[in-house]
Amino acid sequence: MADFKIVISDPKAPKEEVVIKVKVVGDPEIEYTDKIKEGFELPILKMNSKTAEKIKAIHGVATIRIYKPETKDKVKITGKIVIDDNIPENEVRVSANQLINTVGTNEIEGELFRARAWQIRINDDRTKRIIGLRIGDSFDGSLVGLKNVSLVIRGGTDNSGFPMRPDIHGGVKKRVLLSGPPGFHPREKGERRRKMIRGNMITEDIVQINTVIKYEQ
Repeated sequence: MADFKIVISDPKAPKEEVVIKVKVVGDPEIEYTDKIKEGFELPILKMNSKTAEKIKAIHGVATIRIYKPETKDKVKITGKIVIDDNIPENEVRVSANQLINTVGTNEIEGELFRARAWQIRINDDRTKRIIGLRIGDSFDGSLVGLKNVSLVIRGGTDNSGFPMRPDIHGGVKKRVLLSGPPGFHPREKGERRRKMIRGNMITEDIVQINTVIKYEQ
């Protein structure tokens, strides 16, 4: 069975970004399951409806940006919004285990905003609905938990890290002469190199599929 990591980008998120300061609190009742750790499900972000409305996260996915207390290193938690109006405004509750493992404390200040990108892993019968599709094709977002959304395939990489190219047809793997990305980033003007790449079709050898949410013009 194929095992795909579906990367989802929301092109409208950066354009409509609203960032709010929030208190991030670890909740021992929110589970941090093996499926979440392995990427099959998004972590839970509990907040009240007013907090969710502020960031306009129309797809129900948000990101918390946190700076570690001692090192000031930036970390992010991207997860699925769950509404609980018993939670105070401008407070977000996450798994206590996840928060402690991530930043070493059970309560911290953070910044909340609509997620720009996230990923979901699938390795069940849903993969059969994606195999055979090509770069530029669309599939139903419900495969990865997004209702009433189409996802457009923009590219991907195989299990050896070789990128897919839209101008190479089929599920082939071959070495071709390239003058630009994907697969080659020239350092000098006019530079060309032979590189191994993948064709534009999704096969079982592909491990990451890059997609973008489709919006009507």
